Amino acid sequence: MNLLVLTPEKEIFKGKVTSVQVPGISGKFEILNNHAPIVSALTKGKVRIIIEGGEKKSFEIKKGFIEVLKNDVSLLVQGVTEN
Repeated sequence: MNLLVLTPEKEIFKGKVTSVQVPGISGKFEILNNHAPIVSALTKGKVRIIIEGGEKKSFEIKKGFIEVLKNDVSLLVQGVTEN
C-alpha cells in the first residue's frame, strides 16, 4: 500500500507500508492491503505503521482524517508528536 501522512505544515511520511493502525472516533482500527474504500475521522491517539521490510514507526496525533482508496492511504492530521 502507498501511505501519505500530511499536516498543514509538512509531509510526515510517504512510502510503501503493510499496515496502518489509527485512532478512529469509535475506536482503533487497522488498514491492511486491499482494504475496502473508507473515509473516517480520527481522534487523539497513536498512529502505528509498519513499513515494507518490517520497520515500525509511530506518532501521536490530536485529530485528523483517513481516506483509503485502491491501496492508497492518505492521513491528514493535526498536532503530530513523533516517537
